[in-house]
Amino acid sequence: MPCVSEFYGIAVYIYYRDHNPPHFHAIYGESEAIIDIRTGGILEGRLPRSAAKLVAEWCEIQRDALLADWALAQAQQPLLPIEPLD
Repeated sequence: MPCVSEFYGIAVYIYYRDHNPPHFHAIYGESEAIIDIRTGGILEGRLPRSAAKLVAEWCEIQRDALLADWALAQAQQPLLPIEPLD
C-alpha cells in the first residue's frame, strides 16, 4: 500500500488494483476514510472535521495527480509522490 503523500499528520495511500470508483485512503491517527477522487467526498469511514477539510482541499488541488496515480495503480505500475498541502 504505497503512501503517495503526507501532510499535517495525514497519510494518503492508494492501493494497487483497488475497486472503483477512483479513491484514496486517508489516515489520521486512529481515523481512516476512503475519499472519492472525483468529488473529494468521504465514501466510507470518518476523519475529524479539521482533517476532512484539509483532505478535501488537497484532493481538489491534486485531483489530476491522484487520477494519474490511480491509473498507475490499476496497471500495477509504481506510483508517483504527490505534493503535500502547504
